[in-house]
Amino acid sequence: MKVKFLGAAGTVTGSSYVLTSGSGQSILIDLGMFQGLPETDALNYKPFEYDVSQLSGAVLTHAHLDHCGRLPILLPGGFNQKVYMTAPTMDLVELSLLDSAKIAKQDHKPILFDKVLAQKMFTHFETASFRAPFRVGSFEVTLRGAGHLMGAASLEIVDLAPDSAIKKIIFSGDLGNSPEDLLSDLEYLESADAVVMESTYGDRLHPKEDVETTIANEINAVSASAGTLLIPSFALERTQEILHIIMHLRKSGQIDGGIPVYMDSPMANRATQIYMKHIDMFNPHLQKEVGEGSAFGFEGLDILQRRNQSMAVQKRVGAKVIIAGSGMMVGGRIVSHAAHYLPLESTRLLIVGYQGEGTLGREILEGAREVMIDRQRVPVNATISEIKAMSSHADQDQLMDWLGHIKGIKKLILTHGEDEPRKVLARRIEQELEMNDILMPQLHDETTL
Repeated sequence: MKVKFLGAAGTVTGSSYVLTSGSGQSILIDLGMFQGLPETDALNYKPFEYDVSQLSGAVLTHAHLDHCGRLPILLPGGFNQKVYMTAPTMDLVELSLLDSAKIAKQDHKPILFDKVLAQKMFTHFETASFRAPFRVGSFEVTLRGAGHLMGAASLEIVDLAPDSAIKKIIFSGDLGNSPEDLLSDLEYLESADAVVMESTYGDRLHPKEDVETTIANEINAVSASAGTLLIPSFALERTQEILHIIMHLRKSGQIDGGIPVYMDSPMANRATQIYMKHIDMFNPHLQKEVGEGSAFGFEGLDILQRRNQSMAVQKRVGAKVIIAGSGMMVGGRIVSHAAHYLPLESTRLLIVGYQGEGTLGREILEGAREVMIDRQRVPVNATISEIKAMSSHADQDQLMDWLGHIKGIKKLILTHGEDEPRKVLARRIEQELEMNDILMPQLHDETTL
């Protein structure tokens, strides 16, 4: 087998790999969008470094844009096969791609694909179930629960070519911060000859934080000062987690029941509806709550749909909470709110997710007192806080635990991480798991297993 690395090699975005079997047949695993610095974003518009007309098919790990955001570009390249994924992933990917095309048009960004091409891509989608093997070319693929996001999967792939020396390879996809508030725990896998594993948090541990108390304190602070709490939040998973926590805080009386909460993300609203369509993916605790009523809704929650509603919120005086996308503040409605509210000392900005290099969120988190938004200089006078424990990615200990369950590994490949985190993780793996054949590929590298 051979693996070609066409994204997420030295970075945490743009995930894309081509796996070639001993018989010469190839499949694509993920085709994500590059995000972050301008030079990173520019990679999206370069020709894809593979003849996709030769692929036997594709498999998608999950619905985050850094794993699915370039899928429609396959079609102009001559791709005419199936793309396999879980049913929740299919629903969320369709939502994500349509929203991405819409935002690119609204923000006058270069167009990678339009709505028509995205919808044409959907006709190639095929659903697969967890733990039910299926055939793609000369490979047998089994999806395993990865946590991280509803429908997210690790891939267990067996090369059926008779002369292949390496028979089984595992692609971790993005591994979840298990146990999670909403989803079932990730699955442990038993054996593999080779493993391609993410390393986003390969150099750190998630802090032990009381997330509910932190959110309650932030809400109560703006309630007392008549200020605004801004929460930039990813539409998939993170917004649902935040709403679920606020629902509990209101029920328990830990926050002011009268403070309005605005969910300013049409995409997050549609994602929540998809979540409620697949309640079998929830953990037992959340399934019980759904049976007793809503898991994400509460009195005082105002879901904003139209852009003029979003603008009108900025004219409303008094304490309020605004949850809006995007999670890294690189687009979406949070950008307008940031320009309006960051200069105000009564504003609090709560960061609840990973902030990629070169994003507005990372710049603010690193202490910038002035930022550029829509070519305007915006002073940052708001109070900035961060919750690190809500990460949807496994930390170093969790990565080690997941990897340690897999027996027989001959080659380990670390991807989906910046260089320093994966180097730190590699050193710990060498010391504790006694693996020496660890590869850290760069973009466009190809390795023979």
